[in-house]
Amino acid sequence: MTVRAVLFDIDGTLVDSNYLHVQAWSEAMAAAGHPADDASIHRAIGMDSDLLLRSVLGRDTPTPVTDAAAAGHADRYQALASRLRVFDGARELLHAIHSGGRQVVLATSAPPAELDALLAVLDAADDVDHVTSGEDVSQAKPAAELIEVALGRAGVTAAEAVLVGDTVWDGEAAARAGVAFVGVLSGGIARAELAAAGAVAVYDDVATLLGDLDASPLRNDVSTPGSTRPGPRHG
Repeated sequence: MTVRAVLFDIDGTLVDSNYLHVQAWSEAMAAAGHPADDASIHRAIGMDSDLLLRSVLGRDTPTPVTDAAAAGHADRYQALASRLRVFDGARELLHAIHSGGRQVVLATSAPPAELDALLAVLDAADDVDHVTSGEDVSQAKPAAELIEVALGRAGVTAAEAVLVGDTVWDGEAAARAGVAFVGVLSGGIARAELAAAGAVAVYDDVATLLGDLDASPLRNDVSTPGSTRPGPRHG
C-alpha cells in the first residue's frame, strides 16, 4: 500500500540526545546508590523508562531506588538540555515529506518537559501534523501502544505508515504494530542490530535518508515487517 504517514522517533533520530540521556541516567543511578555501566544504559535507551531501569539495575531493584533514579534522570536531563542539537537534514527531511503530501507524526513517549525541549530545538512545527507524548500511553516502546496512538492520530492503517527510528526498541514496537521500520545509525546502534529488529532499510542518519528519499521506503510501497528486502548500505 502507498505510504500516507511517516512516523518519527525524535531522540537519537531527529535530535542528538541519546548520549545526554546516558549521562543523565548514569549520574542518577550512581546518586541512587546503584551505579551502572554506561554501555548497558546506552543499549536500553529508547525503552520504556520502567523497563530501562529494571533492565539495567535488575528486576529485583527496590522501587524507592528506581523512583529516585527516575527523578534524578529528569532533573539531570533538564540541566543538559542546552546541549541538545538537531541532526543535519532533520528539518529538511520533515519538510520534504510534509510538502510531498504525506503526514509527519512525531511518535515519542517523552514526558512533557522533555518533549518541549525537543520540539524547541527541532523547530519544525510547520511541517509536523501530529505529536504524541508519554501522556498518551501507559507503556512506551517496545510496546506497540505508542505506534498505535500515532496511527490513530494520522487516521491511517499500519500498512500505510513507516516508522523511522534509531533503536531496536523502535523496531520491536513497529513490528508489534505491523508498521514498516526504517533505521538510522545516529543513535549509536549497529546496522546489523537494527536489521535484526526488522528494519527494511538502514541509513547512516536522516541526512543520508533525505538524499535517498525518492528511492526510499518513505516514498514507495514498503515491504511488510519481517520481509527480507535488503536496505541501503550507506557508510
